[in-house]
Amino acid sequence: MHYLTEIFAKVIFMGIMAAFIASCAGERPNPGVNNVTLLSCPSSPNCVSSQAADEAHRIAPLSFGVDPDAAFLLLRQILSGRRDTRIIAGEAGYLRVEFHTALFADDGEFLLERNTKVIHVRSASRIGYSDFGKNRSRMEDIRRSFEAVVKVR
Repeated sequence: MHYLTEIFAKVIFMGIMAAFIASCAGERPNPGVNNVTLLSCPSSPNCVSSQAADEAHRIAPLSFGVDPDAAFLLLRQILSGRRDTRIIAGEAGYLRVEFHTALFADDGEFLLERNTKVIHVRSASRIGYSDFGKNRSRMEDIRRSFEAVVKVR
């Protein structure tokens, strides 16, 4: 009987752990562009956006001095080459991606603004309050990769 109790306890524990890990991914939001504006960041510190009004969430957009479509294609290639990134949706001048860490999924967006030669960026955690700066550091890493191959203005 003790043996069956031990097996039952392990099965219950594994079920709880599986549910916990599945909940870490969170549901994919449906951000998208609304009148050339990316979705606003929530009040929590786990989001950065180049269109944010407040300094806590603000990050610089990607800027370039080459043809806008060529710059956006290079960004897409950079993102496609990252092991932690999966492109979810892409259309002319807009990309939506998922960034993956060991347990969590974050959402990223990139919006081309042709006339000013910038690409607006947004990255946000799906769940939790703090990301310990992960969204900002990831976007800065993407910026370094982008600037290494694209002529900056």
